[in-house]
Amino acid sequence: MKPHLEKHFTAGDAVRDIVIGMSDGLTVPFALAAGLTGAISQTHLIVTAGFAEIAAGSIAMGLGGYLAARGDAEHYAHEKVREEQEIIAMPEAEAQEVRDIFQSYGLSAEECATVVESLRQRPKDWVTFMMRFELGLEEPEPSRAWKSALTIAIAYIVGGFVPLSAYLFFSDAHSALQVSALVTLIALAIFGGVKGKFTGVPVLRSALQTSIIGGLAAAAAFGIARWIS
Repeated sequence: MKPHLEKHFTAGDAVRDIVIGMSDGLTVPFALAAGLTGAISQTHLIVTAGFAEIAAGSIAMGLGGYLAARGDAEHYAHEKVREEQEIIAMPEAEAQEVRDIFQSYGLSAEECATVVESLRQRPKDWVTFMMRFELGLEEPEPSRAWKSALTIAIAYIVGGFVPLSAYLFFSDAHSALQVSALVTLIALAIFGGVKGKFTGVPVLRSALQTSIIGGLAAAAAFGIARWIS
């Protein structure tokens, strides 16, 4: 009999970080370059400003990802200490919470009693159970903060080079803007399709959604930049 193999996507955090970094990288530098196009005719100045924005943006976004991941880790550690104290100070109340959780899944009182007694003998597993099923918290990976920061920053840099690439090859800023807009939309569609492939969402739908949402964000940012300039 052929063994049943389950394949589940488990890189949700990494995909989320890539989406955050790539989406902003594609839209913000595009808006900056587009806004400057109306005021500056030399593309090399636009490219210089764009590279400066990519450097600053990637650092800021990476730092934001790092702080967010560190916050999650600190929150988990704080809640874990509290659960460890509660199973010592009020074991009966915690045991009842375990019963309530299992009864919500349809287990009988006798079945719940067996599980509760087993967890009482293993305090560490008891705490882990309460963290996961009572609070809905999973222990963060120790290196999650740095990985998140680097992933977001690199994705931002990669995305930022896409709209600026046209300004590297065209001397006329207005021609470069038209190519940049087209290339950015194509990149959004490809990015959305790849994201859909990894997350199990239909590729075409994901590509269309990303193109529309990213395109609207880029258009709004472009309009604001042109209005200010």
